[in-house]
Amino acid sequence: MNGKVAISSSKPARLNWIDYARGIAIILVAYRHVFEGAKQSGIDVDRYKMLEYANIFFYSFRMPLFFIVSGIFISFSVKKLGAKGYVGGRLRTIMYPYFVWGCLQLLLQMIFAKYSNGQPDPASFLHMFYLPRELAQFWYLYALFSVSMLYLLCRFILKLPLIVNLIIGLGLFYLSSLLYQDVLPASFLMDALHHSFLFDLFHYYIFFVIGDSLGKFLLSPKFKLVASDGRNLLMLLVAFLILQTYFLWANLSHTAAKFMYVEFYQPFVFIIIALVGCSFMAFLTCWMDKRGLMKWLITLGKYSLYIYVAHVIVFAAVRTVMTKVFDVDDALVIIGSGMLFGIIVPVYLYRIADRFNMRWLFTLEKRGPSTENKRLMTEPVTTIQKEKS
Repeated sequence: MNGKVAISSSKPARLNWIDYARGIAIILVAYRHVFEGAKQSGIDVDRYKMLEYANIFFYSFRMPLFFIVSGIFISFSVKKLGAKGYVGGRLRTIMYPYFVWGCLQLLLQMIFAKYSNGQPDPASFLHMFYLPRELAQFWYLYALFSVSMLYLLCRFILKLPLIVNLIIGLGLFYLSSLLYQDVLPASFLMDALHHSFLFDLFHYYIFFVIGDSLGKFLLSPKFKLVASDGRNLLMLLVAFLILQTYFLWANLSHTAAKFMYVEFYQPFVFIIIALVGCSFMAFLTCWMDKRGLMKWLITLGKYSLYIYVAHVIVFAAVRTVMTKVFDVDDALVIIGSGMLFGIIVPVYLYRIADRFNMRWLFTLEKRGPSTENKRLMTEPVTTIQKEKS
């Protein structure tokens, strides 16, 4: 061997640290949705201030992490599948569950309007095409598809260099902050940009670009070696705690911004905080993988798509039963039970669907050797091999 590293897409193999990272991220996502759902339904979450503090403290890097991880694999996927194949894959694995589970959630909210936080009407089904934020958590699926399509156009069709895409991403991110602040001249166009799917496209494009920029390094044995070193993890932990503490303090100090102050009023500070948070998660999960700790997180990472699309529906049902049937209104009990069932039930729903050849409930991707490596938050995980001399 000459020691060089080659990245092959012919025989996919999972990289555990990525599944670890997605497992942690999906728990944090579920926590935020369960917390906000309980808060909106009238549960007294203010009784436990730490619940709100945790919601803010871990907010900065959750969604950027998903976009970065997804961006890591686009170059390998386009090389293997071509642009047409890549688009088809995104339609089958992202937009299909977006429409299926989005429609299901809207229908359930309309049927059980008395118990639901959301109050959709038939027009809400049209909003799925251009106002994905109206579908609560499903905005992310639409945003991930939009971001990946724009990057496919810019990077692989128009052949714009990575540095140009990074500049575009920074510009779009800053524009999204201006739209949120509502400081641009009022017009129909500005209103459309602020409230349509384009807002999230502008906001998260930069993180997808960063993922592709770092893809080869993050998939290399060298990164795993560096990231799994406890000394490096400890240094990042210090930076992580300092920046997240600032993020918490600044947002609590500007409540008029609805805890979004740093993200939209200090956009470039937010990028730094988010990237440090993502880096800490990558180092932490590599360190955990090396020691084989909490391997159940790997399972959650593998099922992150199915947890994401179904957890809000499950939690809403759990919350309704707890409050209306058992007359339980303690925030800790509601949130704890919602987290438990909201994460576990979707996993078993998918397993049952898979067992009875009903995977079409979650994806149109055909089962095959590579299917197990295709999940919502990533592309097919590539095999990292040593070249023979």
